Amino acid sequence: MNSLLAVSRAIDWLNERVGRLATWCVLISCLISAGNAMIRYTFSESSNAWLEIQWYLFGAMFLLGASYTLKMNEHVRVDIIFGRLSPRAQAWIDLVGGFLFLMPAVVIIGWMSWPFFFESWSIHEMSNNAGGLIRWPVKLLLPFGFGLLALQGVSEIIKRIGFLHGLRDLAPKYEKPLQ
Repeated sequence: MNSLLAVSRAIDWLNERVGRLATWCVLISCLISAGNAMIRYTFSESSNAWLEIQWYLFGAMFLLGASYTLKMNEHVRVDIIFGRLSPRAQAWIDLVGGFLFLMPAVVIIGWMSWPFFFESWSIHEMSNNAGGLIRWPVKLLLPFGFGLLALQGVSEIIKRIGFLHGLRDLAPKYEKPLQ
């Protein structure tokens, strides 16, 4: 079990770094949006590429940030009942939910997104908009993001099993903020 907990720590480390990348996507997207608006209204110039890169960055924020959100226990849940349960009951709910709902969903979506990416990559798909961007990089975010989410799901399952066996405490809701 200790080796599994070491794997869990490695996955957490990876998703912490990817989460930092996702936060940079927020800043870059805001700067591009503000710069594009200033140029459009000042010089009456714009490009579809600037608009599309904002959408690409939004996709990166969401898909790369989902695994970090799960790691930090910040995903949406209904805490009306869950919050009143003992930590052991909460761990069981997270464990069963991870096995029955999270893992099947992310594995299926991740697996099914590979052909979507490969087709785009093989045909060198471009945006239909004039001056638009290539599409395969943003489509690669789908299997990559869901792969990271699946890895984090495995990490969370390992941590819950470790807790139930008395080998580790459940981490506080906020382990440490991104820096």
